[in-house]
Amino acid sequence: MQAQLIALDWGTSSLRAYLLGPNGHVLDQRSLDRGIMQLSDTPRLVAGHTTANGFELALDEACGDWLDAQPTIPVIACGMVGSAQGWREVPYCPGPARAADVAAGMVTVRSVRGIDVHLVPGVLQHSALPNVMRGEETQIFGLLGSLPVDSRDQALLIGLPGSHSKWARVVEQRIEHFDTFMTGELFAAACAHTILGRTQQRGASFDVQAFERGVGVALSQEGSIGVLSTMFSARSLGLTGQLPAAEQADYLSGLMIGHELRALAEVLRSRSGQVELPPVVLIGNGALCQRYRKALALCAFPGVSLAEQATERGLWSLAVAAGLVAQPLQEV
Repeated sequence: MQAQLIALDWGTSSLRAYLLGPNGHVLDQRSLDRGIMQLSDTPRLVAGHTTANGFELALDEACGDWLDAQPTIPVIACGMVGSAQGWREVPYCPGPARAADVAAGMVTVRSVRGIDVHLVPGVLQHSALPNVMRGEETQIFGLLGSLPVDSRDQALLIGLPGSHSKWARVVEQRIEHFDTFMTGELFAAACAHTILGRTQQRGASFDVQAFERGVGVALSQEGSIGVLSTMFSARSLGLTGQLPAAEQADYLSGLMIGHELRALAEVLRSRSGQVELPPVVLIGNGALCQRYRKALALCAFPGVSLAEQATERGLWSLAVAAGLVAQPLQEV
């Protein structure tokens, strides 16, 4: 099957490369620890040119053989590679935004190989407190392209758990509004750099009961005081013998995710004027999505499903919108 596109998901810590054939079919894929903050600067020969540019070196390492085999194949990249710290800064596409709007904002950077790498812009939400995403928009468009045709224009709530979790409302194939929660990054910082981590004993297995206990506290009357207060219970419950050290990390995880979803539910009800919460589609790491799935059920969200292959599908959809490839995703 002839390759038609090289698609790169280039984040802060990792680089994932996909070789895509007709209809976005994945022919080959690779993952390297060559995110924008982990690039090499050791000079090396790339396609007959000596370069110390870390982005050039990483691109060659990830897919140099693909480019040798097909020098004219189009290349598209999303994520932090287009940030201020990336290969070239790509201005954000203002929201609300459809795939065609984002594709129109792509910026190209010419590689030493003489190929253009098309960098995908993120999305900027203008408001009193501006919000941004870079990479998540591609996953969202990948999900939308994989939906059954008769449901693609329905309103959706899409969750993208991670260091900076995103919750996006999508209407008629358009990213209408999104919220960001720094839950993942703050959890990691609390465990590594505050007193809460001093008494934790991290185990290999996920303690579901401890996690659900934390979610329950966030949803309780005691939880109404807010996460900055209830976080301390991860220590105080341990000091009083009510929370074993091996359970403290998962308890804290549940507590923080619970507060995130409690706030999300409240703002969704306030915006819509409706008590009933919408169903959710989750995109992201499988283990983390399972945590969110459990927490969403406890928070009375009526249905949760998981999306797969959203990034590579999204890169294909944006390449189609930009005219880099001709064939859209096959309708389901």
